[in-house]
Amino acid sequence: MFFQNLARDNEIGANSYLLDTGDCRIVLDSGMHPKEEGQEAIPCLNEVPYNSVDAIFLTHSHLDHAGTIPVLMRDQPEAPVYMTAATAGLASALLHNSVNVMQIKRTELGITDYPLYGHRELDRLVGRWKHLEVEQTHDLTLHTSATLYDAGHILGSAGVMIESQGKRIFYTGDIQFEDQTLITGAKFPEDNIDTLIIETTRGASPRCESYTRESEEDKLCEAILDTLERGGSALIPVFAMGKTQEVLTMLYKFKLDGRIPEQTPIYIGGLSTKMTVVFDEFASTTARKIPDFKILEDMEVQTGSKGKKTPISYRPGAIFALSSGMMTEKTISNNFAQFFINNPKNSLLFVGYADPESPAGKIRQTRRGDIVRLNPENDPVVLDCPVEVFDFSGHATRDSILDYIIRVNPKQVFLVHGDKPASEWFQQQIAARLPQTECIIPKPKKQYTL
Repeated sequence: MFFQNLARDNEIGANSYLLDTGDCRIVLDSGMHPKEEGQEAIPCLNEVPYNSVDAIFLTHSHLDHAGTIPVLMRDQPEAPVYMTAATAGLASALLHNSVNVMQIKRTELGITDYPLYGHRELDRLVGRWKHLEVEQTHDLTLHTSATLYDAGHILGSAGVMIESQGKRIFYTGDIQFEDQTLITGAKFPEDNIDTLIIETTRGASPRCESYTRESEEDKLCEAILDTLERGGSALIPVFAMGKTQEVLTMLYKFKLDGRIPEQTPIYIGGLSTKMTVVFDEFASTTARKIPDFKILEDMEVQTGSKGKKTPISYRPGAIFALSSGMMTEKTISNNFAQFFINNPKNSLLFVGYADPESPAGKIRQTRRGDIVRLNPENDPVVLDCPVEVFDFSGHATRDSILDYIIRVNPKQVFLVHGDKPASEWFQQQIAARLPQTECIIPKPKKQYTL
């Protein structure tokens, strides 16, 4: 048995891993690197011989895990792809949007490798996707089986337990152990796990000991209310998948509790609407904290009109939850901010991670009164509104992940999905707390014996 990291580097990038049990060859995820383009955005899939894989698992629908699944499937034409039904719905929408983005980049940036796959090919490949229920074991081969467990990270996210030849190998994918506003926390196995393959995203980011999600929601509500009371509007840049739906659910709660005026208009835009439709299709799933709550039916949400560069117009006294979360150039949140952040009555409220080099990251580093360039095609603009940052991460804290590793007490741990400082923090902690556990930060392409 061996494990191989197919990512190009030890980082949060194009996640993909090969697991060979001797009886079954399995690829876990196949992502697209969010900061690279063309072939450099693809995992090292050339390490996996053509048509040599027995099964592919997609743990969840974020681009860094799902973005090159069609490329992998093309090279592995007989391998079924397993995921939850919710992941299938979200991933299909995401990948079709990815085709559109790649087509634009081919035209505007001259990246001739794009698109890596097309709409018709994607529609055909989706026919090989197989939906699995969580906590139901499925036989992959005569001696190897797999079971999915709710990962709590996003709707449909799941960890994968592989059992073969008396060994139990568990790949977590991305994890959130705490209940979020809409999605319940992970329900992971802890017994008799020999090898644990686990994410380390927040290993270099300790959380304040006084933090609670309830208090963070209170702070967000207060910031919105202050903005409305001074006659401004709140712009909340959000990722279309996951963060949009979490924020809308918070706003729904705030209105139900009478904490913000019920008549306050809420606007969403970009890919968010399509993703929210999928979330609503799975309103009755057990992973939803508020059963049968349908965002687009139970809330008065304005979705704007199609076909315009900025389909939503500014108005005072409103909340704008617009994608993308990092305010990437030419997205609705970026275009909207161009004429929004110079108004001192407004507020810009961040609820998720932003890469320091992204427009959102640069705004966070800009002092009020200074100028910021959101898009090279537009003039710089003065940042003259309050900017606040809130912690609603979909990733588990480093302490909760470490606690889980200690409870599992595996013989072997592979630390993945983390930048070097994050993974090294876990490695140091495990060495001190579980000295009998073999702890590995797997180098790309190298094979490790289980």
